[in-house]
Amino acid sequence: MKNEKGFTLIEMMIVLLIISVLLIITVPNITKHNSNINKKGCEAFLHMVEGQVQAYQIDKNKLPASAADLVKEDYLKQTTCPDGEEIVISSTGAVSTLPESSE
Repeated sequence: MKNEKGFTLIEMMIVLLIISVLLIITVPNITKHNSNINKKGCEAFLHMVEGQVQAYQIDKNKLPASAADLVKEDYLKQTTCPDGEEIVISSTGAVSTLPESSE
């Protein structure tokens, strides 16, 4: 008989157990931080929209009536945050979000 070295079934099962435990620990942490990442992404997007509102005001000498005006004039590509919240521009030019309605 040849003396071959290889992994035994027990060693393979231990490796799979370790990988499974690491996945069980990692996946919930990623999903928990996903909402925080989306929130920060939306905050950054709001700051960018504020800058575009100012640029629109300088170019047109008036405030945009809505975020749709900014899209129509190619100042923005979308009217929602990455997490789906709608961008709202007030009559004073203040930018905020309108949370997505959940039914």
